[in-house]
Amino acid sequence: MTRLVVGVGGRAGVSVEEVCALVEETLRGAGLATGAVAALATVESKTGEPGIAGAAKRFGVPLVGYPAEQLARIPVPHPSATVRDASGTASVAEAAALAGGGELLVPKRRSVAATCAVAGTEEHDLRHHGDAEVADAGGALVDLAVNVRSDTPPQWLKERIAACLGDLAAYPDGRAARAAVAARHGLPVERVLLTAGAAEAFVLIARALGAVRPVVVHPQFTEPEAALRDAGHRVERVLLRAEDGFRLDPAAVPEEADLVVVGNPTNPTSVLHPAGVLAELARPGRILVVDEAFMDAVPGEREALAGRMDVPGLVVLRSLTKTWGLAGLRIGYVLAEPEVIAKLAGAQPLWPVSTPALVAAEACVSPAALAEAEDAARRIAVDREHLLAGLAEFEEVRVSGVAEGPFVLVQVPGAAEVRTRLRALGFAVRRGDTFPGLDATWLRLAVRDRATTGRLLQALDHALALAAR
Repeated sequence: MTRLVVGVGGRAGVSVEEVCALVEETLRGAGLATGAVAALATVESKTGEPGIAGAAKRFGVPLVGYPAEQLARIPVPHPSATVRDASGTASVAEAAALAGGGELLVPKRRSVAATCAVAGTEEHDLRHHGDAEVADAGGALVDLAVNVRSDTPPQWLKERIAACLGDLAAYPDGRAARAAVAARHGLPVERVLLTAGAAEAFVLIARALGAVRPVVVHPQFTEPEAALRDAGHRVERVLLRAEDGFRLDPAAVPEEADLVVVGNPTNPTSVLHPAGVLAELARPGRILVVDEAFMDAVPGEREALAGRMDVPGLVVLRSLTKTWGLAGLRIGYVLAEPEVIAKLAGAQPLWPVSTPALVAAEACVSPAALAEAEDAARRIAVDREHLLAGLAEFEEVRVSGVAEGPFVLVQVPGAAEVRTRLRALGFAVRRGDTFPGLDATWLRLAVRDRATTGRLLQALDHALALAAR
């Protein structure tokens, strides 16, 4: 389903009737339904204009205001020097329509005192995750869709978890696991909260921190935005571009955002943002959420912010489910200022983390486990280079950005058909079109051992040949 955003500009005193008439005529002329309009958008200085605010109310949609400096950075097809001098941006209507992402469907249209433009974005299934690609397959597919490390959990961890099953009659006591996590990062325990995986942490953040203007940097794991929307928030998106290697420019994030969510390394792009760049996003009055669920798959955990206490408003999320194969156990944690931890803890139910998960948390942050995780990260880096070298042999396949995580994002013409062909050949890969900022030409591939990668590359060669017929 296409979501429409109508960018609107207008002179002082423009009437509701003129704005509505121009918008309706523009939509009708393009064959677009008014019911598909999700928002009107304009420059912040115009949000108080009665004609524009009244038009949004009449259409029954929110009015989104963007700072002039943000709109000025957005390329528009019909710039105007007069408009730039008056408002700070070369086209209020076109830039405001494009500010939330998507493509311009209708360029600037004018009436006597108003302008409008229409941009459209495809709605994304934010609840689609990699496990859906292998559901009901009965183990018949080689799983390249889920980012959990293969051949996990290790035997020693299974035995450690099994040994606690005799304690299930007692209520969980998280003190030892919390202290172990705190020691692992050199933090006081007041800065640690244990959660039922990172997914619970996103729900707590959405419900407990009182964000007014949350921003999510995409493409990234979709659960943070889904949790914010479920909590009633209107979420703004900052879309990183493939042509920029999905690198983050801190200036693209609205200054007024009071909660910003970004992944590092980012799922699904596999881009590792410099810690210094992410720290530039911090400022007084803002919560900066950095999802480091895959950081332990990066050798040396370079660019990690976990353990930092000098970045104001920093909230770091970690997951133990990926590296250790504990997706079914649900264990992760949050690192943040004590005041933030207290708010998040206050939104948790009683005993949110089970005894086996607490045992696993304590075990997975031990020195021996950290050394094992580091060895695994180095093997993943070698296996990833083997995968990338193989992908480079295909003219049809494009890798955008520098992959640093345990997965690779690729762009392939006819990706949906290629994915179906790969499935028929025994391989499940992750579709990319459910991530905001990506379309149906993208696929995500988990990094596996060289033998599995070799079989994948042979299957991909076959799938591409069949898709080209």
